[in-house]
Amino acid sequence: MTMHTADHTVTFAPHSENTRLLRDAFGRFATGVTVVTTNSEDGPVGITANSFSSVSMDPPLVLWMPDKGSRRFRYFETAEHYAIHVLSHEQAEICNGFARNAHAFDQLTYRLCDEGVPLIENCLARFECKLFAAYEGGDHLIVLGQVTQAEMRSGDALTFFSGKLGQIVPK
Repeated sequence: MTMHTADHTVTFAPHSENTRLLRDAFGRFATGVTVVTTNSEDGPVGITANSFSSVSMDPPLVLWMPDKGSRRFRYFETAEHYAIHVLSHEQAEICNGFARNAHAFDQLTYRLCDEGVPLIENCLARFECKLFAAYEGGDHLIVLGQVTQAEMRSGDALTFFSGKLGQIVPK
């Protein structure tokens, strides 16, 4: 491992004894924040995720990657239909609620779509998806969804950087 004290640069080879360093390095990439929801045998469930990306326009595909170690993984690894909600900076409480509790719908305005997926209102964007494919990705599952319906509105994005929530305001 190399460390520079003036600018705090750390160079390392990832291994099982320095996973915190790797997590911190990954955290240097600012992302938006999403909540992914689906219906389950236990009712509506959701999970906060920042591993989201657009993939293709034709067909319209997005991906997200649930952690296999999550207690909620079982709901999402078999979900045929789900929705990805891109949160606005006004929705940090929703992010935190689903980070703690899979059933954090109590204080939310939401509705069910035709497939029974809970749809959170007033997000910056929402993508209703059906499962297109899933691939092994180490300790995560790479889930590709085909977008069947999309919605968007204006607003400022909720972000995640270096383990903290923030906000992006366009100039």
